[in-house]
Amino acid sequence: MPDTSLHDRSEVVDALRSAVSGEVDDSTRRRAEYSSDASNYRVVPQVVVFPRDTDDVLAALSVSRESATPITARGGGTSVAGNAIGTGILLDFSRHLNQVIEVDPDARTARVQPGTVLGTLQSAARPHGLRFGPDPSTWSRCTVGGMIGNNACGAHSLQFGRTADNVQSLDVVDGLGRRFTAASDPCVVDGLLALVSSNLATIRTELGRFGRQVSGYSLEHLLPEHGNHLARSLVGTEGSLVTVLEATVDLVVEPQHPLLVALGYPDMATAADAVPALLAHHPSAIEGLDARIVDAVSRTRGARAVAALPEGAGWLLVEVTGADPAETLQRAQRLAADSAAIESRIITDSIAAKQLWRIREDGAGLAGRTASGAQAWPGFEDAAVPPERLGSYLRDFDKLLAEYAIEGMPYGHFGDGCVHVRLDIPLATDGAVLRAFVDDAAGLVASHGGSLSGEHGDGRARSELLPHMYSGAAISLFGQFKRLFDPHNLMNPGIVVDPAPVDADLRRPAALPITKVNGFAFSADDGDVTTAAHRCVGVGKCRADNSASHGVMCPSFLATGDEKDSTRGRARVLQEMANGTLVTGGVNSPEVHDALDLCLSCKACASDCPAGVDMATLKAEVLHRRYNGKLRPRSHYLLGQLPRWARLISPIAPLANAVLRVPFFARFALWAGGMDARRTFPAFARRAFRSSPEARALRAASRIAADTAARQQVLLWADSFTDNFSPDIARATIRVLDAAGYEVLLPERDVCCGLTWITTGQLDGARKRLTELVGEFSPYVDRGIPIVGIEPSCTAVLRSDLTELLPDSAEAAAVARSTFTLSELLTAPAPMGPANWQPPSLSGETFVVQPHCHQHAVMGFDADRALLAASGATISEISGCCGLAGNFGMEKGHYDVSVAVAENGILPALRNAEPGSTLLADGFSCRTQASQLANTDGKHLAEVLAAALPEH
Repeated sequence: MPDTSLHDRSEVVDALRSAVSGEVDDSTRRRAEYSSDASNYRVVPQVVVFPRDTDDVLAALSVSRESATPITARGGGTSVAGNAIGTGILLDFSRHLNQVIEVDPDARTARVQPGTVLGTLQSAARPHGLRFGPDPSTWSRCTVGGMIGNNACGAHSLQFGRTADNVQSLDVVDGLGRRFTAASDPCVVDGLLALVSSNLATIRTELGRFGRQVSGYSLEHLLPEHGNHLARSLVGTEGSLVTVLEATVDLVVEPQHPLLVALGYPDMATAADAVPALLAHHPSAIEGLDARIVDAVSRTRGARAVAALPEGAGWLLVEVTGADPAETLQRAQRLAADSAAIESRIITDSIAAKQLWRIREDGAGLAGRTASGAQAWPGFEDAAVPPERLGSYLRDFDKLLAEYAIEGMPYGHFGDGCVHVRLDIPLATDGAVLRAFVDDAAGLVASHGGSLSGEHGDGRARSELLPHMYSGAAISLFGQFKRLFDPHNLMNPGIVVDPAPVDADLRRPAALPITKVNGFAFSADDGDVTTAAHRCVGVGKCRADNSASHGVMCPSFLATGDEKDSTRGRARVLQEMANGTLVTGGVNSPEVHDALDLCLSCKACASDCPAGVDMATLKAEVLHRRYNGKLRPRSHYLLGQLPRWARLISPIAPLANAVLRVPFFARFALWAGGMDARRTFPAFARRAFRSSPEARALRAASRIAADTAARQQVLLWADSFTDNFSPDIARATIRVLDAAGYEVLLPERDVCCGLTWITTGQLDGARKRLTELVGEFSPYVDRGIPIVGIEPSCTAVLRSDLTELLPDSAEAAAVARSTFTLSELLTAPAPMGPANWQPPSLSGETFVVQPHCHQHAVMGFDADRALLAASGATISEISGCCGLAGNFGMEKGHYDVSVAVAENGILPALRNAEPGSTLLADGFSCRTQASQLANTDGKHLAEVLAAALPEH
């Protein structure tokens, strides 16, 4: 028996710090970050350990045994079943043990550490024409160790099987501290062969009945006819038997000439009925989509994102491959002819194919909100039935949903009979409905010969339900199997054997509402900060490399690799703030401050996160609540109210610039404003745009009633940054609009959107400025005149924050609908867009393009991309944030992270740019960062277009 003398958490932590070289963190903030995975459950660990090497893992396991403290291994934390959380020691392998040790192209194998992200393994194998077969939708952040734990599958399991089918051997340690290599020899574990031999009938009749039977332990791999494969039997045991130190996995040849066939059916169940016939064509993947999730994509990304789908209300996405394109096309045509679909489309356009695959990849997040806007949860996430039973099961499942008045958006790996669905179970109140529903749903799956889990494991979500599908003999066998490896039940207890109740430790019911205090409306979240924070269900896309995910979030996580700097980590701390038992003190708690401190307020998560978590808004709300009526940090008064100071300084701009070039005064001003001494102040314009002759003339002309104007009118909004720092951009915009046939108007008064007040949480001040802005712009909007913004971040305020801060104002909503970027206006169809106008030629010009984060998140960059393409420009688009992000990069304590973020995007892009390239950056922050860190002057799109116009 283990020594149980170490029961106190502090003693366990001290023992770990003495034994482990990696970080050992028992802070409340860290424990909050790791209290959940991607499931519904909240289990606070005693301590989180980040092992640096195998010796650290062995040492942590030793402390676990000596102190009788449970231990849980964790990779990317993307498990939806609650199998990556635990009450004791939590080992995060993703931070350091994340390397591909070796790729052997001849043997077609790879040796990897357990924290290796699947995308990293695929990148290492790709130069050899190889890949790891299983490919779950979380490939850009899930780890191989996690895939082994859950027996992950993915879209191509029809062709490549489950993770268990692709594992050769595992270097493991069990609950007794025995380290051994698990391969195809079960004799390394005493009593295992005897256990198998005495239970052959149970194993042969109840286990391994169809491909996606993942629930329970996969003891069928230990049968002699299956090679007595111990390693494969340990796959899917969810860390409850062994901890994986290293894995040797098989690699497969990268499929050649893949082609996607989209098939439309009257509904999803009818689509499922067609699957058995399609399987005869041996496709590499058959994915199912429902109209409900397609509608969600259309709402969030626009109709173009689903334009390639054929007619129908249920769809199958079927991938075929061949020896050459001609063979692949023939296979696709034969399959389409045999599909019984309403309409079929063979998708030859790679961009359209990627859009359709992205619907599947983001399914877990997109399905996180039902059509009615309710939060949906992974209560019964990935059940599977034999494919021939799938259509019948889906019809019965819909009936069950109707009985409980529950909505969901089903989708999944239909070729394997696996269905994913998020359900709007009312978890905010209690878990009683969850227990009743999943109990009935488990019985339904079992009646169709299915498995409660088709690829995510049982975890806390399903382990208690296993008797629905297994006999008492099988359940007993699972217990005996565990006790051979972990007799003291220290390895991820509560999973599969002696399970925790499915309705215990639910996260959402324990969270208290955070009522509105004149901050953001959170109109999509019932006006409640708690509901908004619980949008995060742990999908973890914020942990993905932008080069893989083609997004922007989360720049600080990419710079630090620390969970606290991911959108998910921050959301978990806010959720714990709402719970109030671990993180106490509400918005004033140091844990909340630390979690939000390195958030750049880039707003990218609002669009890149499939669940729509808007951490920039949450941060502004927290700052508003924390400092409202109190003394604020110095930077809030200077940077947070920069437009006010800029307007005051503008009349003496040359003098101010001269003073700020003197090192002593510059250092003092930076200190006084709470800024980093390594920064410099951007130079104020010698004359603000509002004071220029052009502005005076246009403003005077704008006062004239112009209902009968010969040309389409447009209201140009020169924001505070353009006005006081970059007036030449306003002049360039006027010239471009004039050339496009517009009559340019200026508002009578200069108005501010309050952006800097918003990012520093001074929401009352922001609301005041926005109210003034709406009053100024409404008369133009009432006449149907569009507003063109110059600065992307300010334009984004009008398109998003405006209606959240003035939710009851019809005038504010009208202003939001009438506000556009320059590129949006110039590419819009007539009558708003210019008639018969072509952009000036930029042929031969090469641009390194830095899209502003707020534009990426709110307006998108498609219009700019289209305009530049029409001009003939050659562009290299940077994926990621510039790192300055308004006041963030200027503030003391943020400089190093700001530079590190820049090193993930803009700085290497500028260093590697072709000679003669121009940096195209509409954002004032982006241009400032490039100037200060790379000594590069950026241009606004308006300046580039204006320079290419013919001279008058």
